[in-house]
Amino acid sequence: MTKTGDPLPPDELAERLTEVLGLAGLLYRRVLRKVEQTAPEQGLSVGVRAVLELLREQGPTTVPRMSRSQALSRQFVQRMVNDGAALGLVEQIANPAHRRSPLIGLTVAGRAAITAVTDREKAVLGRTGGGLTEADVEGCVRVLSGVLALFDGRETETHGEEGEGDGERNGPTGRGRTPSG
Repeated sequence: MTKTGDPLPPDELAERLTEVLGLAGLLYRRVLRKVEQTAPEQGLSVGVRAVLELLREQGPTTVPRMSRSQALSRQFVQRMVNDGAALGLVEQIANPAHRRSPLIGLTVAGRAAITAVTDREKAVLGRTGGGLTEADVEGCVRVLSGVLALFDGRETETHGEEGEGDGERNGPTGRGRTPSG
């Protein structure tokens, strides 16, 4: 066992990160279940919610770009965009850079819907106990960002170091994004 503050040896680090991933998976499944339970009252599926959140963070973008940034199939993202369009939450916008791949953007209703969902989530998350500090949260973000970078093939990058990251994962949901993860 190492002292707090000392880097962990690889075997111990692997063991502790396995524990973190187990908790992250459990948390993801519980959040996903909660989103699915409230989806009928909100009118949003988990997938449509993920598209709305991504568009709010990145602005109008194409389906292929959304697919890459979420590590999801283009077909799945297209279905979620179609569902969002059917609900009047997203719209196609002409893409001057590519005629056959329109930009997808939020409508006023889409922006209101994702704002309402995230405001409700923030109200719940604000009740998290344990006296967590900014340093605690930053440490958690740094650890999860490092593990994400490893699985994205960017294992030498760490969260919070100047000039690093791809701009797609380092926002407030740079996360492992909440249910869209």
